[in-house]
Amino acid sequence: MWRFTAAAVEVSVPQARHAVRDLLFRQGVPVSDDLLQGLLLIVSELVTNAVRHAALLSPVLAVEVAVGAEWVRVSVEDNHPYRPTALEADHGQTGGRGLLLVREITLEAGGVCDVEHTASGGKVIWAALPLKAARVL
Repeated sequence: MWRFTAAAVEVSVPQARHAVRDLLFRQGVPVSDDLLQGLLLIVSELVTNAVRHAALLSPVLAVEVAVGAEWVRVSVEDNHPYRPTALEADHGQTGGRGLLLVREITLEAGGVCDVEHTASGGKVIWAALPLKAARVL
């Protein structure tokens, strides 16, 4: 498992995305291009959410990557107690679709995602995706 912390500021979004991409390449994780793009979009959305919605109570966030034999899991943790819910998108809004997008990418890849409370009173939002594409029968 690999974990790094970053300030809850906008510049952390591309930094987290690049760090995850570089880590997966350095470790030789067998990710397809589609899976990699999905994972990087998930990281971007989760870090952006932490920066926009949790920074006041959580000036630092943590990004974690765990790789198993058949899956890769990315998560973002902050110390804000609010547990977000993926609500139906209001098509008139320009924002607010991040978690819906994370859920859609995850489900399309055959993975799972969730939000959990941490022992310190914050939350961790994670997505685990299979390394091998789901078979179509």
